[in-house]
Amino acid sequence: MIGVLLALLAFTFDEGLAERLTKLTRASHWTAAGAVPVGFDTYHPQGMVKISDTYFVSSVDKEGKAGHLFKIDASGKLLADLKLTEGDLYHPGGVDYDGRDIWVPLAEYRPDSRSIIYRVNPETMKATEVLRVPDHIGAVVHDTDDHALYGMSWGSRKIYRWQRDGAGAVTHSLNPSHYIDYQDCKYLGAHKAVCGGVTEIRQSPGGAGFRLGGLDLIDLREGRPLHQVPVLLWTPAGVVMTQNPIWIEAKADGLRAYFMPEDNRSTIYLYDVARQP
Repeated sequence: MIGVLLALLAFTFDEGLAERLTKLTRASHWTAAGAVPVGFDTYHPQGMVKISDTYFVSSVDKEGKAGHLFKIDASGKLLADLKLTEGDLYHPGGVDYDGRDIWVPLAEYRPDSRSIIYRVNPETMKATEVLRVPDHIGAVVHDTDDHALYGMSWGSRKIYRWQRDGAGAVTHSLNPSHYIDYQDCKYLGAHKAVCGGVTEIRQSPGGAGFRLGGLDLIDLREGRPLHQVPVLLWTPAGVVMTQNPIWIEAKADGLRAYFMPEDNRSTIYLYDVARQP
């Protein structure tokens, strides 16, 4: 608990992380740096933030129709489970952290539906409703420079913008990129965010195919990607690493990424990529 509190006090956005992301290419070499087996049933993970050595993971229990925000220690042990459910709204999406609160969307499990945006205190695990949205929001980003919230619709085809407190006009832009559907996004400062996601490629409807993962660096104000890069990483069972939760942080010699792609019996995979010239 003390480690999380110290991280809250010390948190700042590393704007150099965005510049490092622009240097990644398809040929960038990702090196496995560790793995954390999660010691409980995670259902269908959606989003993740890391505060000090503590992970916060949103997840949907499709059979039980319940949403969760798990608090997990560095060894994969469950510390707390915040249940987020209101009637047909039980699908938490990708989450963001602004140095004080974790931002979590909760939606119906279908497109063109409705959502609630919550802010959650990571110490008390108390959720506070901020606004309601007449669409499915699958990921949320808090632009602390503009005091604005951005939300990605089902499949990330629309990017919504609201004031942080939910007041004022609601605007949206159409996502010009069809490379990946965004699953989890993080604010980087200077009106930029990184989004991880996946696309499914099939030769014919219902035919054999595969999933390709990637990262997008996006300009929130303009609603467009600034840099896109595939991430050619899969689990031993063949699950693409960027399928759902991601967290990315800077290291002295490059970047470290955290992925949690698997349902139910999940592992948090750590990968390093060297700083590019």
